[in-house]
Amino acid sequence: MKFATLASASLGALCASSVVAAIDPLTIKGSKWFNSKTGEQFYFKGVAYQPRTGLKSNNPDPLADMVGCKRDVAVFKDLGINSIRVYDVDYTKSHDECMKLLEDAGIYLLLDMPSPQYSINRAEPHWDHDTMSHWQAKVDAFSKYPNLVAWIAGNEVANDVETTPSAAFVKAAIRDMKAYLKTKKLTTPVGYADNDDPKIRMNLINFFNCGDEGSRADFYGINTYRWCGDETNFKTSGYEDITKNMTSYTIPSLLTEYGCNLVRPRTFSDVKSLYGTDMGNIFSGGILYEYTEEDNEYGIVKVSFGDSKVEKNGDYDNFKKALAAVKPQGVKMDSYKASGKDSVCPAASSVWHVKSDVLPPTPSQARCQCMIDSLGCTFKSDKLSTDEGKLVGEVVGNIC
Repeated sequence: MKFATLASASLGALCASSVVAAIDPLTIKGSKWFNSKTGEQFYFKGVAYQPRTGLKSNNPDPLADMVGCKRDVAVFKDLGINSIRVYDVDYTKSHDECMKLLEDAGIYLLLDMPSPQYSINRAEPHWDHDTMSHWQAKVDAFSKYPNLVAWIAGNEVANDVETTPSAAFVKAAIRDMKAYLKTKKLTTPVGYADNDDPKIRMNLINFFNCGDEGSRADFYGINTYRWCGDETNFKTSGYEDITKNMTSYTIPSLLTEYGCNLVRPRTFSDVKSLYGTDMGNIFSGGILYEYTEEDNEYGIVKVSFGDSKVEKNGDYDNFKKALAAVKPQGVKMDSYKASGKDSVCPAASSVWHVKSDVLPPTPSQARCQCMIDSLGCTFKSDKLSTDEGKLVGEVVGNIC
């Protein structure tokens, strides 16, 4: 679905539940998000939420941990956020109670589709049936929640020139997941989050907003850690350049991760620019990385799985103050007129190893079986040469 051409597009499973939602549905119009009830422009004021300390399993699902969920929702309210980004969940578990707590607190969820076991490998990219089925099952499990507001189909998958071929596989995944959502009568937007690499940044930005409308991203996220400390500003940090890149973009953009930690405690002076006149007219807010203090030292609180205690650090108070000080002045949905043209697909080059108009096919078990059956006719010997084996691997990986 092409959001830029609609007067409005209701998101997610907001109409799927017969229960009256405690949270307003959001709508995309052009390059902005809006509250569909009030018509006010919506800005994400969020945190990345993936606690890992004290985890006793290999599946870190914060939305199934009710001790942690009750503990943290209370903190979210105090912090003044309206959204969280979660990278990994176990879709087989129940998330009803936690999602309801978040909904009642006015907190929206941006959820990544991939998991470590089912994701697109940047070095050897494949978009296969098992991965697609896993993502579809996650969609089935979470689409009933009215505060599920967006899906992220890839996080920094293509992160340098050599891994740019993987972008085509992510875009194929976006195409197929949007098609799956459509069969469920869902319009939850599906986006991508990049790593802000200056060599490939513009190619990625254009690639995910070009070509067939069914394969374009519905929003674009940037993970950036350029603004480090109070001596950095809008211009010297590179935020000005990032903003200029998105000025004529026809779909919403936001910072899906931000918060340089080279200077601590962090004072978050970038928050004023993000929600103010520097960037507020272009970006739809951002997601601070991250809520919990882990080994990488980006957290604003210390918590542990199964423990209700919360220890806030200096970053917490500074972030809370920074958010409270900003009052983004957006536009009203009725008066906003979407404009601009979709991006031009980047041509293949020395820094872009992608044929932008050709995407991998939709994974199909039927085609996979047909292809496997035909291999016996194609290769006469039981032992394949190195080149033949490589060819078979590539074909199987791209179809199955």
